Amino acid sequence: MSNFIAFEVNHEDHIFARGLIKKQREPLKDGHVEIRVRYSDINYKDALAASKNGGVIRQYPMVPGIDLAGEIVQSTNEQFPVGTEVLVTGYGLGVNQPGGFSQYQQVPIEWLVEIPKPLNVKSAMTYGTAGFTAALAVTALEEKNYAKDAAIYVTGASGGVGSIAIALLNRLGYTNIVAVSRKQSDWLFELGATKIVNPADLIPPAVKPLARQIATAVIDTVGGALLSALLPQLAYNGSAYLCGNASGIELDVTVLPFILRGIQVTGIDSVAVNQTTRQKIWQLLAEHQALLADLKIQEVLLSDLDETINALLDGKHEGRTIVKMEV
Repeated sequence: MSNFIAFEVNHEDHIFARGLIKKQREPLKDGHVEIRVRYSDINYKDALAASKNGGVIRQYPMVPGIDLAGEIVQSTNEQFPVGTEVLVTGYGLGVNQPGGFSQYQQVPIEWLVEIPKPLNVKSAMTYGTAGFTAALAVTALEEKNYAKDAAIYVTGASGGVGSIAIALLNRLGYTNIVAVSRKQSDWLFELGATKIVNPADLIPPAVKPLARQIATAVIDTVGGALLSALLPQLAYNGSAYLCGNASGIELDVTVLPFILRGIQVTGIDSVAVNQTTRQKIWQLLAEHQALLADLKIQEVLLSDLDETINALLDGKHEGRTIVKMEV
């Protein structure tokens, strides 16, 4: 079996290290396929995984990367023969099983999604977990049947999940999309935002149990103080879709918005989603592939991950970064 390159993190004897290593391909494990990975992408969770005390990885050494796309090069499964282009997101990839920052990877068959046309390995990873999560949140919001001019707030708007959520909401006909971001960027308007609000302007000196009703729904990627401030500002029958905690996991809120305004909070999990839902969401993303042209996208090589990891952790990263498996 041939050698290949992977990006690995290790934490032994109180010494943390990350970087490229050479690995040896192994015989195919039962219930798995081997994928020649063409592209991965980098998410905030990946940046945490590649950081000391990031709280994502429990067992070292580990290859991070919660997403991957490529073609199958070893398989004994008739549904997924050699040559099939597939993607994998979530489950334990890059957390408790070696992940996408690798030129070859073996994954369980039940994790596979055949890439729906017209997507390919590159466009699938331009979406990645960020796009998958955004589509899950938007799909859940759509079930509320709000008017298309309802005020939809999207926090962390310049990030991967936020930017794709805005673009998808716009393509589904929503006309009052409020981007919550510290970055006053014309790019957010080009995606479909009708207004940009600084998060500091939404957080009062003291959060009240109930506040002026400004938002019908919130897609939140931030958590912490911003979410605590927004929940009391949801309108009657409003809803919030929680899919991130970049600003913290604490939530300071009373029961009053839930009781007196009937608001609902829905957690958006992208890790353990069943295959039926995965197929539905990836088909939706494939149908709206055109929105990818509006995203802010950069491509880096496997050997160039450090800069993007640091930018994500410092809050300086915008849009999506895909990772080509070359050095």
